[in-house]
Amino acid sequence: MPRRLFTLLASGVLALLTALAAAAPAAAAVTPAQKLSVLSSWTQTSASSFNAWNSARQNRAPWAEYNFDWSTDYCSSSPDNPLGFSFALSCHRHDFGYRNYKAAGQFSANKSRLDSAFYEDLKRVCATYNSVVRPACLSLAWTYYQAVSIFGSVAAVSQADLDRAARIKATAERNPRP
Repeated sequence: MPRRLFTLLASGVLALLTALAAAAPAAAAVTPAQKLSVLSSWTQTSASSFNAWNSARQNRAPWAEYNFDWSTDYCSSSPDNPLGFSFALSCHRHDFGYRNYKAAGQFSANKSRLDSAFYEDLKRVCATYNSVVRPACLSLAWTYYQAVSIFGSVAAVSQADLDRAARIKATAERNPRP
């Protein structure tokens, strides 16, 4: 094909594509119902819900038009990793649920489920530790859950709560079960 003909055809195709792109309707904005649907799917008690949220957290670009609030202070003023137990990501998802449901004006209707999802997340974290120290982890998970359930924040976790769990962990490590 002669070069001039190829250039002419290519410019014609390019012009056609440009015209089609300009004529195409703009993508519809995300509706509040769509945003709540995704938010609900990411804040359930199941591991699959946690995994879907965490995947989106790690790759936020496809979700940009939803304008989710991804900010977090993790476990507030309570330790993010009490006694070495990794609670930070569970706290992050909890913050995500609280912040986005508050912004949507739907917090009261969802708080109990968000707190339950938080507790399930913490228990899944505890399940990854050996059976010797797991009771200390579960004790802290229950304490963190009670703090958010009653006070709305893990900031209510006291040093006495942490000390109690530390004693459980130390005793378990000194006297491991057969």
